[in-house]
Amino acid sequence: MNTQIESRYAVGPNEVKGYDTQQLRDEFLVDKLMQENIIYWLYTHYERFMVGSAVPTRAPLRLETVDNLKAANFLTGRELGVINVGGSGTITADGEDFQLGYKDALYLGKDTNEVLFTSHDSGNPAKFYLNSAPAHHKYPNKLVTRNDANVLHLGALETSNERDINQMLINTVVQTCQLQMGLTELKPGSVWNTMPAHQHDRRNEVYFYFEVPEQQAVCHFMGEPTETRHIWVHNEQAVVSPPWSIHSGAGTQNYSFIWGMAGENLDYDDMDKYQPGELR
Repeated sequence: MNTQIESRYAVGPNEVKGYDTQQLRDEFLVDKLMQENIIYWLYTHYERFMVGSAVPTRAPLRLETVDNLKAANFLTGRELGVINVGGSGTITADGEDFQLGYKDALYLGKDTNEVLFTSHDSGNPAKFYLNSAPAHHKYPNKLVTRNDANVLHLGALETSNERDINQMLINTVVQTCQLQMGLTELKPGSVWNTMPAHQHDRRNEVYFYFEVPEQQAVCHFMGEPTETRHIWVHNEQAVVSPPWSIHSGAGTQNYSFIWGMAGENLDYDDMDKYQPGELR
C-alpha cells in the first residue's frame, strides 16, 4: 500500500490564541505533500476535509481507501478534486482515461470505484494535488482544463494584488456536492493573494502554495480578524484554515496558489471581508 495518512482534530480560536510558532505549524501547516510514489493524505476534522497528493514515477498509484473512512472504496461517500501542478499525466477512473496537463483539473464523483494516477514521463512526473470532501450525491466525472476555467481578473499593481482567479471546480463550471477548487496566479510585482482578507464561518478552506521560487517564501496570515497569527510557507506546502479564521498571504515575490473548500453552501462569494484597517 503506497498510502500515508495522518489525522488532525479541530481546534477553536480560544485555544489558538495561546499557541507558539511550532504549535501553529504542527496544527495547520501541511508540509509532507508531493512525495514521490506516495499518495499522502491529511484528514482534518474541519468539514471532514482531506488534502493530499499523488506523485507517480515508477508505476501508477492506486487510490485506496483508508481506515479513517470505514468504507469499501475511497469514494464510496466522497468526492475528489484534482489539480496537476507537475508534468503531464493520466488519471484513469473506472476505466476512463483523463489527460491532465499543467494546471488542469479533474472532478471525480461519489461511488467512483477504481482510480489510477500515472505520469507520462518519470523524469518530469505529474504532481496531482488532491482535495476531498464528503458527498451525498453522485455527479459525473469531469475534466476541467485551464481553458475551461472561469477567470476573474482582480486587484491592481498599485495595491500589490493584481491576480487572475481561475475558478475550476465550482458550481458554475462543474456540478459538485460541496467541494470547490481553483487556482490564483499573481502577476509580477504583486504579492498579496487575498486582500481584503476574509473568512467564511460556513466552510473551511485550504491554501496550497506553489510556483514559489527557491529561497523565497509566503507569509500566510490566519486567526480571528483581531487576533491574527502567521505561518511562513514554502513551495508546495499548504495551510489549513478553520472556518473561524481569516486566510490571506503575502510573498517575497509573486507566486500561485490553489484554494479548496467545502461546507455549508456553494456560493463562492459567501464571505465576510475585513479591510486592512480592521485587522489586528
